Parts: sequence; C-alpha cells; structure tokens
Amino acid sequence: MAGGNERIEVEGCDTIPKLFWHQVKARGERTAFREKDLGIWRATSWREYGERARAAGMGLVSFGLSHGQVVSVLAETVPEWLYVDMGTMGAGGVTNGIYPTDSAKQVEYILNDSRTRFLFVENEEQLDKYLEVRERCPDIVKVFVFDMEGLADFKDPMVMPFEELLALGRQYDKAHPELWEKLVAGSRAEELALLVYTSGTTGPPKGAMLSHRNVIFQISNADAFIPVVEGGEQLAFLPLCHVAERTFTTFLPLRSGAIANFAESVETVPENIREVAPTTFFAVPRIWERFYSGIAIRMKEATWLGRVAYRWAIGVGLQVAESELEGRQPSPILKLRRAVAEWLVLDNIKRAIGMHRVRFAGTGAAPIAPDLIKWYRALGVDMREVYGQTENCGLATGMPNRIKLGTVGVTAPRTETKISAEGEILLKGPHIFMGYLNQPEKTAETLRDGWLHTGDVGYVDNEGYLKITDRMKDIIITAGGKNITPSEIENQLKFSPYISDAVVIGDKRKFLSCLIMIDYDNVAKHAQDNNVPFTDFASLCRAREVNDLIWSEIERVNANFARVETIKKFRLIEQQLTAEDDEVTPTMKLKRKFVNEKYKGMIDGMYAEAV
Repeated sequence: MAGGNERIEVEGCDTIPKLFWHQVKARGERTAFREKDLGIWRATSWREYGERARAAGMGLVSFGLSHGQVVSVLAETVPEWLYVDMGTMGAGGVTNGIYPTDSAKQVEYILNDSRTRFLFVENEEQLDKYLEVRERCPDIVKVFVFDMEGLADFKDPMVMPFEELLALGRQYDKAHPELWEKLVAGSRAEELALLVYTSGTTGPPKGAMLSHRNVIFQISNADAFIPVVEGGEQLAFLPLCHVAERTFTTFLPLRSGAIANFAESVETVPENIREVAPTTFFAVPRIWERFYSGIAIRMKEATWLGRVAYRWAIGVGLQVAESELEGRQPSPILKLRRAVAEWLVLDNIKRAIGMHRVRFAGTGAAPIAPDLIKWYRALGVDMREVYGQTENCGLATGMPNRIKLGTVGVTAPRTETKISAEGEILLKGPHIFMGYLNQPEKTAETLRDGWLHTGDVGYVDNEGYLKITDRMKDIIITAGGKNITPSEIENQLKFSPYISDAVVIGDKRKFLSCLIMIDYDNVAKHAQDNNVPFTDFASLCRAREVNDLIWSEIERVNANFARVETIKKFRLIEQQLTAEDDEVTPTMKLKRKFVNEKYKGMIDGMYAEAV
C-alpha cells in the first residue's frame, strides 16, 4: 500500500495542473474532445484545450483570484466546464461543481458554504438562480456566462460573457508571460484541488475536499480495472460535479488520451451513443436500466419470428455468460451457436444501443441488479460493477478478469479494505479525502484512525471479493425482529421495464410494503396498447390495469425471496418526479428518509388496512 508521504506521479507529475499542462504540450494537435454543432461532431485539439484553459485561469487571476479560493460551475456537461476546471486549478484555485438541477435555494447554500469567489453559469436559466439569491451571497466577485442567448440586452456590472473573460485572460497573459507556468509549477500534491458536494440524501450537502494527490493516485491506479488505451472514445453526459463523470471525462483522459464526446443533452444520449459508438462507457444503473427497458419493450412489439429469434439468441448468450462467470470455457458447439446468435440478433441489439465497440462498460454510484449485468454480458458487452464514493475520490474496488456477480470486485491496488465489528466497510489509501469543508464533527465521524467509514454494510468473501449488502442506515428491522436489506429487493424491482424506482418500507412494521415510481413511457405505452384510458400521470397511476401490471412485477420479484422478505402492499407515487424535486437526488435516486416523511400518510394507510 502507498504510504502517507510517498510521492505519487503520472508522467512525472504529482498535481492535476502539472499533468494537464504536460499533456497539452505533448499532445498538441491531437483531438482532446468533440461536441456536436449544427449536426456535425467538431473536434477540439489538446492545444486549443490548453489555450482556453490558460486564458480562463489568467482571466480569473486578473480579477484577483488568489491561491485556494473557490470557483464554482453551474452548468450541464459542456466543454467550457473543462476549460474552467483546468484554468482554475492551474491558477491555484479550487473548482467546485453545482448540479444544474439544483434550485436557487440550494445554489445559495453551496455558494455560501464554499465561500465561492467566482461563479460560472451555463445560460440565462442558471443565471436566474444566482440573481434570485445574489443579495445573500456576499462573497461573489464576478459571474461569467457560457451561453449568452437571450441575454444580449442584459447589463449588470457583476455579470460578464465567458468569451470576454477569455479575451481579458489572453491580454493579462501577454502582459505576464511567465506567470501561468509559474502558477502551474507551484501546485502542491497535498493541497485542496476540488470540492465535490455529496447529494445530501440525509440532510444538506457536504463539501468533500479532494486533494491533487487523491486524484493523481486514482489516475495512476485506474488501469487495474479500466483499460487505458490510446484512441479510446467516450460519451460525456452525466453531471461533471459528480466524481464519477469528472473522473471519466476530465481526469482519466489526462493519462489515456481518450476522446470525450459531449452529448447534446441527456435526452439525446441514446442517439449520441449510437453515433459515437464509445469504447469505454460508464453510467449509473438508471441509464443501464433504461437501455434494457427500451429493448424489452421493443421485443414485446416485434414479430413472432423476431421474438423467437431474440429469446433463442439471448438464451445462447446467457449460457456463454454463465460459463465465463463460472470460469469455464464454452464448448465448441456453444461457441458456434454464439457466433450465429451474434450474427443474427445480438450484434443488431448492441448497435441499436451503441454498444458494439465497447471494451469496458462500467456501472457504479448505486446498486444494480445482478440479472441486469448478466443480460448485458449475454449480449457480449463486457459489463463490470465498480464501487467507490466521493470520499475516496472515485474507485475503491473493481472487477479483475474474473467477474463475480453480486459483488463489487476486489480492492484496488495500493489500498486497503476491512470490515468493522458492526459490519461497516472501511477504506484506507492515498485516495481518502481530506474531510468535509466546515464540518469537523462530520469529518471526525467519517475519518477515524486513518480509515474512511463508508456507511455501507458488507463482507469480503474467501476469494477477496467485496459484497455490499446495504447502507447501514437503510437496514430494516421488522416488528418481528428480522433484519432485511431493502436494496436487494429494490434492485430486482427496478429490473422491470415498468418500474423506474422503488423504496421498500417496513422498519418496526409487521410486514414489508413499497412505494413505486413507474417508468412513465413504458407504462403509458402499455396502457395505450391495452386501451386503458388516462389523461395525465396521476390518472395513469390510478388505473386498475396499471396497478395490476405493477403488482404482477412485484409478485415476480417476491418469488425470489423468503416469505418475511416479500412485499405485501404497494402504492404508486402519483407525480412524475424530476431531479428538481426534493424526493430525489441529482442522480435521480429516491431519498429514503424524505420519501418516508413526505408520504407518511400513504404509508400509514397501507398498514391500517388488514392484510
């Protein structure tokens, strides 16, 4: 394991700005990333990336950015995010991301908690959030806007277009030609590089402090589980303020040179992924569930021959996947059948979801149903689950060549995992964060004796694979004293194309019940196909046929669990939730505690009825 003071480097560089600037010089005209403009994917070279980042950083210095001050970005996943990120860190500042779905009130909290000096916003919509709370954000010196559409006549001494900042930065750079290189060289491994606010499933977000050393260690360690190859292609679409997307889109390409292709929007991801055909694709379980649901629904509508061919091909794929998971070579006959299945069906499905070139398909940030991983592996997509947290700067465990379903793999090199007496997973290594900003009590609670207390419950099996059973605070103890881990049941429910999310309830109750968020598109289609009348989301949720459909999906899952772990009652959440709603995190996970409180009446109603 790497010791506390060991120098950790990539290409001889021990900080993010040093590595970035080294690669800008080394890679020159090679493509760094692409974005779609007027229907064409346009490339930006490493030289242009470096020039814009430098101009952004020098522009901030000209406005008085000093060492260690915080710069916040409130924007979707766009190239400007990267210019600001690298420019800020190169100039000695600290970058902080704010979810573009956050409300004005949440933006106010983060700006003040982080004592942000400069704010970058994507457009008029995001600027409005700041303007609503500006009187209560005294630390802000200047606000910069990436996209000025709709703001041509807007005049405010505090607000400036991003392009103007770049122009000022270039002028300042000319007047101080050696300053940028000096600032980059002055960056220190142990210093704060970025803040990542956790999504706050249990209260206000906490600003996790990550050092240059944390990030450089993760970049140096990544190839234990992720292929680091020249010429890789990726799709950038998850929020860059999330540590997973920041790692894949911004940090890992500093080593691999992989090209990030910026999706036009979250809605266009299915179309963009087909166009890009990435070689590496990381997504949260909700995205993988959506791809699967789309294929499952398409197959229900296919011709009789199409359905038969699909069932046969996926069956052959599953046999091969199961052989590989058991460490056996498929027989020559099975290999031949797999080749035919690939040619007739499976290759077409992979192309339909843009997965035909993928060498690494990763899932993480939330639990996933093992059956879903098995389905992708049956297609021939090498899908692997990884595990980590913001507090350990991303990756803690991953899959070596031998995949073990239901586990999150083995501990990464140069790090340690152990299980506490209470069953909590503890982590130690150079990736462990510096603590929570302004929250010494929470830091002391989370970091003890050099170990990160993850809040996850699990165990390490006899082969060194880590199995996560649940979050410590989520374990349900029924009125009968039975301990139940709800995430396993919830994951199986979410495997249904009709269920978007689920929260199992039953703490100190006689039986388990469940609140369910339907997948609107798939359920609405089912209703239309079966002549079920509905006018809006709520009326769809109230339709008897829809409730029967969801109950049949619950019964399918109940069959896999002991009687005490089966769901006896359920209710549908009758509003279509978005990331702006308090019930969900920015990554669209239902907040268990909040849901329990908000829908208390509905939950109590289920238990008031006789079973």
